[in-house]
Amino acid sequence: MKHRNFCCLLVVLLSLIYIQIPLVVGIDSQDRDGKDKHIMNGSNNDNPPGNTLTPSSATVATTTLPVPILETCTDRTSYNLHTCQSSEPCNTLPKDCFECKFNCSCVYGQEVAVSCHPKTEQISACKEFNTTMICRYCYQTEPWEHTCEGTDQCQAVSSPREMFTSNCTVRSDVLCMGNRSFPKRLPCNWTSGYKWSTALLLSITLGGFGADRFYLGHWQEGIGKLFSFGGLGVWTIMDVILIAIRYLGPADGSLYI
Repeated sequence: MKHRNFCCLLVVLLSLIYIQIPLVVGIDSQDRDGKDKHIMNGSNNDNPPGNTLTPSSATVATTTLPVPILETCTDRTSYNLHTCQSSEPCNTLPKDCFECKFNCSCVYGQEVAVSCHPKTEQISACKEFNTTMICRYCYQTEPWEHTCEGTDQCQAVSSPREMFTSNCTVRSDVLCMGNRSFPKRLPCNWTSGYKWSTALLLSITLGGFGADRFYLGHWQEGIGKLFSFGGLGVWTIMDVILIAIRYLGPADGSLYI
């Protein structure tokens, strides 16, 4: 009886296995056919699905080069019409009354020829003339060829020397390229009229009473030296040395004259 039941169970298992094998084989064959079709389609188009680009929708990457900014050679600042209203020869009028055709590619320091014409029609002595100049911009002129505005809003005796931005203008007889007025960084060098010799003399003779400190504007230190008799001589000697080497200057931060 047991052997009969075992044989029946074995027959049932073999039947199930026989039925499942064709199904699995059929599913595998279908998957392989689908993969083969996908590979065949992919070989015709290298782009992955979903990222296929058509000629109408394709985006062409372009590189935009920056446009070079050319430095202007002409003067963009205003000029004085009153000084330009004259019938005198062109060579006697200020150079800022004329507009010249500069060669911006000239070599710095080289003497070049330029053609100039008046900026205003009120100059009737000449219409156009040729002259020579040194190839350079106005901010490249020598210090004696332009004047700069000073200021007293900086410390001239600080270490290192304090700098400030000044507005400089080229002299009227200088011809140069670019704006005739330009900013320039300068060291602070203003003075209020204090003399170094006077301060040193007061420090040697009346330094014990604080006369040198009072002269330079150091009122608090001067009162201290007055009531301490020059720090019993030590403070007096120190101030003589500091003034002699110009380390001690006016209280407003200016220079000696």
